[in-house]
Amino acid sequence: MLYLRRGGQGARRLLLSLLLLVIWKAASSQVHYSVPEEAKHGTFVGRIAQDLGLELAELVPRLFRVASKGRGDLLEVNLQNGILFVNSRIDREELCGRSLECSIHLEVIVERPPQFFHVEVEVKDINDNPPVFREREQRLFIPESRLLGSHFPLEGAADADIGTNSLLTYTLSPSDYFSLDIQASDELSKSLALELRKVLDREETPELRLSLTATDGGKPELQGTVQLLITVLDVNDNAPVFSQAVYRVHLSEAIANGTLVTTLNASDADEGVNGEIAFFFGSDVPVNIRKNFNIDSGSGEITLLGKLDYEETKSYEIQVKAVDKGSPPMSNHCKVFVKVLDENDNAPELAVRSLSLPVGEDAPVGTVIAFVSVSDRDSSANGQVTCSLTPHAPFKLVSTFKNYYSLVLDSALDREKLSHYELVVTARDAGSPSLSATASVSVEVADVNDNAPTFAQPEYTVFVKENNPPGCHIFTVSAWDADAQENALVSYSLVERRVGERALSSYVSVHAESGRVFALQPLDHEELELLRFQVSARDAGVPPLGSAVTLQVFVLDENDHAPALLPPGAGAGGGELVWRAVGAGHVVAKVRAVDADSGYNAWLSYELLPAAGAARSPFRVGLYTGEISTTRALDEADAPRQRLVVLVKDHGEPALAVTATVLLSLVDSGQAPKASLRESSGTASAEAALLDVNVYLIIAICAVSSLLVLTLLLYLALRCSASPTEGACGPGKPVLVCSSAVGSWSYSQQRRQRVCSGEGPPKTDLMAFSPSLPPGPNMSEENEHPEENSKHSGNVSPSFKLCL
Repeated sequence: MLYLRRGGQGARRLLLSLLLLVIWKAASSQVHYSVPEEAKHGTFVGRIAQDLGLELAELVPRLFRVASKGRGDLLEVNLQNGILFVNSRIDREELCGRSLECSIHLEVIVERPPQFFHVEVEVKDINDNPPVFREREQRLFIPESRLLGSHFPLEGAADADIGTNSLLTYTLSPSDYFSLDIQASDELSKSLALELRKVLDREETPELRLSLTATDGGKPELQGTVQLLITVLDVNDNAPVFSQAVYRVHLSEAIANGTLVTTLNASDADEGVNGEIAFFFGSDVPVNIRKNFNIDSGSGEITLLGKLDYEETKSYEIQVKAVDKGSPPMSNHCKVFVKVLDENDNAPELAVRSLSLPVGEDAPVGTVIAFVSVSDRDSSANGQVTCSLTPHAPFKLVSTFKNYYSLVLDSALDREKLSHYELVVTARDAGSPSLSATASVSVEVADVNDNAPTFAQPEYTVFVKENNPPGCHIFTVSAWDADAQENALVSYSLVERRVGERALSSYVSVHAESGRVFALQPLDHEELELLRFQVSARDAGVPPLGSAVTLQVFVLDENDHAPALLPPGAGAGGGELVWRAVGAGHVVAKVRAVDADSGYNAWLSYELLPAAGAARSPFRVGLYTGEISTTRALDEADAPRQRLVVLVKDHGEPALAVTATVLLSLVDSGQAPKASLRESSGTASAEAALLDVNVYLIIAICAVSSLLVLTLLLYLALRCSASPTEGACGPGKPVLVCSSAVGSWSYSQQRRQRVCSGEGPPKTDLMAFSPSLPPGPNMSEENEHPEENSKHSGNVSPSFKLCL
């Protein structure tokens, strides 16, 4: 464009002329087909793609489509082979009425580059409508005094077809008295009448029954029949006679209501009442004529009742009957032919079909925005239409075919300057006075997809208790995209990876639209303590852009495992030998148990259950060691066999427990065999080893719990110290206190810890940690809105979530 401006106006005009010439030659093609009405679905019409010079492979890429005025589902194009075929039933009489010409006008539109074609499909008439008489029976009253050769008008049949298919021939059933007389003309339909061939005698034949058959000229021929009931009368033997058989009138469609159309003149040779004439419309006059015209029965004046419309009906054929007042009455008929003259009373009609809305700001010059078609129902100069566009820049109208225009981009767009255009297309006819119509076209300038979705923070931490129900909502991620419309529609998905031997998608899922993260199955702390994965956010732009956020899901332990006894204390085992001579505090046996849980849930305590109805037992059990020892020196009053029941329970909520039964046999010093002595020494050494294992187990549980708390506090402190301006946070010395029913153990660590709240200065808090604490009342609300909770808590960078 810069080279053309420097080159001068001549080069630009030459280039524009060549462009318009190419568009006109490419878009002004016209193809004509014909198809018979009532053709079956799928009937071949024509190879439209081949006839328009289009390749079959480019029909879909160039967005080939067909549109038509009125009903658009009659014809369809198969994009695989380029064949135009019949899609639904075509009824020529319904589509065009009795018009001699009936065509379906199709508009074929392709893009890249844009082209426009006009296809005309002529609908051929077939003989699918039989002749129809308005009534099944026509009654005629004929006096016996009528002379031979007298004519008695009959109402003919109507055929909805055209051409040869509507050319009717009439036959009358054999009769000695009547023959059929047919009068035909070029412009009017055939006039039928019965001609009297034999003098009637009412006393001999008071009534005659004949049948009139109408046969059309189609192949095969179709017929319609009406019964003629003729009653022979006396006296009044002269029918009224019109001064002319046909009255011709030309009326402008703009004449006012009540205007006199014509005055009919008829005379009757009879005298008196038999010579008085009244005028009526024929019984076969359609409803639209009765609505638009009125006849005075006494004077024969026909006046206009409604408003004439040339575009709706160009002419009227009115059947008028003149009936005298004799007894019986006699009648005759004539026709009034009214031709309507056109006036410029219809404004042009505009139809805008948008193609490329909204328009990208990077659209090249010459891009087709919409197609505009204009029409005017008037004829001659009243129907000639021209189009104009305001404002002119940066668009213009290009004529592609008669009464068809393309709205194209004339100069480059700049969305930053203006993102919306309101265009007005004006169509004006050449009538006098001229009439016009306008149509508005809204053009939106769309942006390109240049912004990826972003998350508020790169990583979130979520706490979930194990044994959660399947489908539990554990977190909601949310990303924001700065683009508009579909470029800002964000969808979420998991970044798939393997977790051990299983896929990540078997553990969690994310809702594509809301970003809600769900646990698909119950999580097991003993199997999986930490699940780390990424959620991807991708917009709907072309090409799509995306980003990802990391979620750390910590699975918290619940007390879902009861203590398990270890042999030989698993149930009622074999008896233990105890010397009666042992003193107080002597360890005689040991109950061993383990718990698959962790933390408090795996911390076991032992309790000796009192025997029902028995004296106080001389034995006791260590609260955390499970060692059974004597509380006093044994004597002869103690039973030789002692049955002890030990309750082993953990510290979870609710606590789970199991019982162990220990059998002790009290023996004197001289009663114990040597083998028993060896076994006792071996048992004592084994119990000492188990005592050491139990102590180590308690130490390991405390160490693991302390390490977990220390890791979480250190992580929080590092994240909070990385963002010093995110809230009113100050240094503190948190103290971790773990308590139980029997005592407490504590752990403290000097560190900088930010505790952010909505009110007041930073505080140093005492933090109590207990895995079995009940959930807080607002925990579920925090899970639903992690972003809002982050804002209310001072915008601390790390995010924690607990799913209960």
